[in-house]
Amino acid sequence: MSLLPRTAEEFSSAEYWERFFQKRGEKALEWYGDYNTLCGALHKYIKVQDKVLVVGCGNSELSEQMYDVGYKHLTNIDISETVVTHMNQRNAQRRPGLTFQQVDATQTLYEDASYQVALDKGTLDAMASEEEGALARRMLTEVGRVLSVGGRYVCVTLAQQSVIRLAVEHFVELGWAVRLHCLQKESQDQDDSFPLPVFVLVCTKFRQPMPTPILEMCLGEDGAPTRLAVVAELLSSVKEHQAYSVMRKRLRTDMDANTNPTLTLCHVKTGLPRYTLTVQDCPPGAKVPRSNQFAIFIAPQGSETDWLYSSSEGRRQLAASANFRRLVIVAMHRNQEYTDMQAVQSELSPMVMDLAPPGMPANHQVPFLSVGGSLGWREVVSKGVSELSGEFCVENVRGEDGELYRRLVFLSNIALVQSESRLVSLTKAPSHKKNKRKAKSMAPPAAPTASLSVDSGFLCCTHHEVMVAGLAMLGVGTPQNKDVPLSVLLVGLGGGGLPQFLRDFVPSVSVEVVELDPAVLEVAKEWFGFRPDDRLTVTLGDGLERISALEKEGGRLFDAIIFDVDSKDSTVGMSCPPAAFAETLVLQKVSRLLTPTGVFMLNLVCRDTVLRNSVLERVQAQFPSVLSRRIEGEVNEVLLCSLGGEKETLDASPITLPFLTQAAKNLQSALCSNRTGNSPAPHIDIAELLKGLSVV
Repeated sequence: MSLLPRTAEEFSSAEYWERFFQKRGEKALEWYGDYNTLCGALHKYIKVQDKVLVVGCGNSELSEQMYDVGYKHLTNIDISETVVTHMNQRNAQRRPGLTFQQVDATQTLYEDASYQVALDKGTLDAMASEEEGALARRMLTEVGRVLSVGGRYVCVTLAQQSVIRLAVEHFVELGWAVRLHCLQKESQDQDDSFPLPVFVLVCTKFRQPMPTPILEMCLGEDGAPTRLAVVAELLSSVKEHQAYSVMRKRLRTDMDANTNPTLTLCHVKTGLPRYTLTVQDCPPGAKVPRSNQFAIFIAPQGSETDWLYSSSEGRRQLAASANFRRLVIVAMHRNQEYTDMQAVQSELSPMVMDLAPPGMPANHQVPFLSVGGSLGWREVVSKGVSELSGEFCVENVRGEDGELYRRLVFLSNIALVQSESRLVSLTKAPSHKKNKRKAKSMAPPAAPTASLSVDSGFLCCTHHEVMVAGLAMLGVGTPQNKDVPLSVLLVGLGGGGLPQFLRDFVPSVSVEVVELDPAVLEVAKEWFGFRPDDRLTVTLGDGLERISALEKEGGRLFDAIIFDVDSKDSTVGMSCPPAAFAETLVLQKVSRLLTPTGVFMLNLVCRDTVLRNSVLERVQAQFPSVLSRRIEGEVNEVLLCSLGGEKETLDASPITLPFLTQAAKNLQSALCSNRTGNSPAPHIDIAELLKGLSVV
């Protein structure tokens, strides 16, 4: 299977090309490639007997080299009298039939349809920036006039976005066929900071304009053409190849271990993403065996969102454990089929050496690493579209612990699992395994999806477990509170695992969930075992508006208010909660909606230290007692905030709170004794979860 490289990095044309032309200066005009470099593509479209008009020939040797191999009908034009005089003198004796004429390419005197080919090497690039492209358009119009039916405009170009757009749109409007070859340039000069690929644009004139544009991209001079639907797709493909070339240059030089270039490989026929490759280097000075230069690690299907593979911290840990100078971590995409490990290796092998570290021998054998030699397993069971969050899918995966899990993933952020629940067979008792790192068989389940159910007693997210454990601060499960009602307001439904757990196992609890997205509610009910009733209700709407409405109504207080809502704004260094949920006015309203002994719980996911400290300052200003429980191996931390109580006794970090020791036992006992009927036992250790608490 052929793969098309597509970088995930932004390739900024304006800035990049400004640096390029400044750097290039007076460099030799053969930078685009000489005849030996271009001949494969030129021979495909230019016959030896064709009459060829070489537009803007300059002092390039290309015409001379073509003449020497048999092209005798070349007319070279350039607007510079100096260049034309020089080239005629240079070729008078050796190539008497090779002529150079001083002619303006925008207004030649040649007859209509008098040439079969117009050959342009860099002239379009030079002219397109003049008069906002008007000069280049006049040149292209003149080219179209002098070409005969079936004739071709063959342009060697670096394909700056504005330049290639101008040319392609011009010929598409005329109804010509447009094909673009990407010739990957191998830079021999390691100091050359602009190792861009050269493109050959071929536009063919028809007797009758084509009603539907013919747009094709070819990899290399002999690559099979890939048909594209619109000009934007062709321009995007050009940009991807340019960015890939830049990445290759970066990877062949010493790279900062803290940067992680990412490359997406797409199916060449469908254009759909198939693999995403992330490069992770060991830090300078790391002791790596000489033989361990480079390796490829295949992350199991369904595990690519795990911390070890998706976070920069996790990838650094994985690379350090593998102990290779450079490790490329490969994630496989959903909606793609993968036969076995050998087939994956065969697909990736042609691209591997492009990503090798500097100084790597070309014949070096690159090892492929994996978890137990397995590709993992994934099954997409449902797809849908949310008006608020876009496309999503529900998928079953086999975890590295051998258990089955169900996940909700929004495709706008495939690196994030929105919700996750563990699955059990209806005929099999659930196990109590928690550690997903202990690899088992990755074979697909023998039972069909219909015979699987969600284990409501198992919380996949540790931060959810901590929030449940935080109820110990309320004295849940003590004899005096045995029949006392407990009210919880939870903002953020997800798959519904946390509120369903509270409903099923916490005595006398009533839970109101506020969820913005109706599609999420339907998914939770259909695929994640969420069952609303009179003690578990859902309010559809904005969480901030609901809090404001509750405060305005008055008369209703909550024992626990929980924020477990994520942000869709990736430009902010805080993914949970959205910034508006951590503003002072909102926190004040939350404090007024709590009972005097109530607890506010916040799932905080913030990589920006300054922003995190700012949030903590605002929280502390409203809540005298703030405890934090960080989640091992993740960025998450849960804040447990109360309006008063035990702060003066908290003087160590981490701490074990004496007053919570018995409370943890009481809550553990209450959770286990409150389950009804055939509901599974809760898989949670309250005392262990509370051990990690520390004072903010």
